[in-house]
Amino acid sequence: MKGLKTGLKPVLWSGAAFLMLIMFAVPVLNLIALLFMMVPYAYLYATLSKRAFVLHLLPAWILASVVVGPSILIIGFFFLVPGIIMGHLYRKGTSAGKVIRLTSLVILAQLMLELLAFEVFLDLSLLEEMKMTIRGVLDGPMAQSLAAAGWGTEQTELLIQTVINWIPLTFIVMAFTYSVLSHYVARKFVARDGVDAPAFPEAKDWKLPRVLVIYYLIAYVINLFMSSTSESFMAIALMNLVPLLSYVFAIQAIGFFFFIAHHRGWNKAVPILIAIPVLLIPPLSLIGVFDTAFPIRKSFTKQQ
Repeated sequence: MKGLKTGLKPVLWSGAAFLMLIMFAVPVLNLIALLFMMVPYAYLYATLSKRAFVLHLLPAWILASVVVGPSILIIGFFFLVPGIIMGHLYRKGTSAGKVIRLTSLVILAQLMLELLAFEVFLDLSLLEEMKMTIRGVLDGPMAQSLAAAGWGTEQTELLIQTVINWIPLTFIVMAFTYSVLSHYVARKFVARDGVDAPAFPEAKDWKLPRVLVIYYLIAYVINLFMSSTSESFMAIALMNLVPLLSYVFAIQAIGFFFFIAHHRGWNKAVPILIAIPVLLIPPLSLIGVFDTAFPIRKSFTKQQ
C-alpha cells in the first residue's frame, strides 16, 4: 500500500455514505442504494486511519439520523460491519477469493442473527410471518382458481415448507452475490488510491478443487433417498447443498466457456451470452462438473 489518502475524496465518500442512507428511505431509490451501500464503508476503511474513518463517518450518520430518523442507522450498521471487514482485508492485500469468502460469511451471519434477534427481543418470528403471508395469498383471491385446479391445504403446506427450507440457500446466494458486486466496485476505487487490492482471476482461469465433485455426488445420491417432506436438519442441509453446489458448478462452466473463447479467439461477447442459459438451466451445470473432474481443457489447448 503506497499510503493512506486524505483530502477531498474521503469527504465525498462520507457524503456518498450519507446519500445511500437517505436513498434507502425512498421507494425505488432504495433498490439502487442497496446495491452499493457497502462500498463507501469499504473504501473509507481501506484508505483512512481508524480515527479518520470514524471522524468522516460520524457526521454522515448523525445527519442521516436527523433527516430520516435514528432507525436508519440499523441499516447503516448492517452494511458497516462487512464494509469494515472488506476494507481491512484490502489493507492487508488479501486475495480476492478470501475477501469474497469472509465478507459473505459475515453477511450470512448477520442475516441469521437478525432472524434470531427478531424472535428473541421482539417476539416476532419472521418465518411464521412468511408462512402467514403465503397462506393469506393462497387463501385469498386465488383460492377459487387454485381449488378448481386441484390445489388444497396439503399442497399449500408443502409449498410453505419448501420455501422455508430454501431460506438458507437464498441467504447464501444473496450474501455471495452482494459480496462479489461490492468487491468489484470498491476494489476499483481503492486500487486507484494506492491500496493493493487484488482483482478476481480472469474467468478463463477459474478452477474448482476436484474434491467438490465428490461432495456433490455424495450429496446428490443421499438426496435421492431423502423424503422431500422431511424436516430433519440433514434433509434441509442436503436440500440446500445440492442446488448450491449446482450453482457453483454452473459458474465453473461459465469459466470453461471463457477458456474456450480465449483459445479459439472468439469474441468476448460469446461466453457472456452462453453464461445466461448456463445459469438459468440447471442441467448445464454438469459441464462445470466435468470440467472440474477431468482435464478436458487439455483437448482444446492441444489443437492450438
